[in-house]
Amino acid sequence: MAFEGAFKLAPKKALEFFRKKGFAVSFAWQDVFNEEHNNAFTVAKMADIDLLTDVRSAVDKALADGTTFETFRKSLEPILQQAGWWGRQEVTDPATGEVVQAELGSPRRLRTIYRTNLKTAYAAGQWAQIQETKADAPFLLYDAVDDNRTRPEHAEWDGTILPADDVWWQFHTPPNGWNCRCSVIQLSQAQAESMGYDSGAAAPKTEFQHYTNPRTGEAMLIPKGVDPGFGYNPGSDQAQQLRDALAAKVKGFRDGD
Repeated sequence: MAFEGAFKLAPKKALEFFRKKGFAVSFAWQDVFNEEHNNAFTVAKMADIDLLTDVRSAVDKALADGTTFETFRKSLEPILQQAGWWGRQEVTDPATGEVVQAELGSPRRLRTIYRTNLKTAYAAGQWAQIQETKADAPFLLYDAVDDNRTRPEHAEWDGTILPADDVWWQFHTPPNGWNCRCSVIQLSQAQAESMGYDSGAAAPKTEFQHYTNPRTGEAMLIPKGVDPGFGYNPGSDQAQQLRDALAAKVKGFRDGD
């Protein structure tokens, strides 16, 4: 099913995940990072909590009703325009006091809000489903869209089959970047073996690269091929533990270990 199309069924677990989120006011997308998105709904440069509530309600409706992006855009665009949150404007960064030119509302930004929130909510809902059914279907298949828009690393991961509990999924469960179209497919052992799964096969080697969050100054390691801010598994309780382990690894690099 194409992601841009209407969703056919109300995604109960995705809605449960989304509706548990609180709110976070942010100026830049790096202000709310990685697994923080599991607990907070945010739109960069939207400081009005009432307007943020309107956007959240529109996302909630899109999830519940399976609406397309065009329906989402047509319902939300007039609200944002009437509120003055539209087009390029001068805005003040509350962290630095710097006045910058920034794009607020636009069709491009609405598409990003729609895609990112629905994709991560579905991923979190699917992860909850995987945890409930992994006794019968204990394997996951990484499924990339093989065309000229697919990132090279994502194309390399395509077809990877690993146990659902493999630590690799904590950093590589899609979405793995802005506009990432990859997904995972849950498999039984028989299905995995019929597709060539070998119990001795290792996960693809993960190459980490240094990244410093420009908003917080936090140094971290992120997997190559995963955009900054997407190096976590939506809905997974293990994410913070793994982030702590990576933080310790960064400290080791600094100390020369």
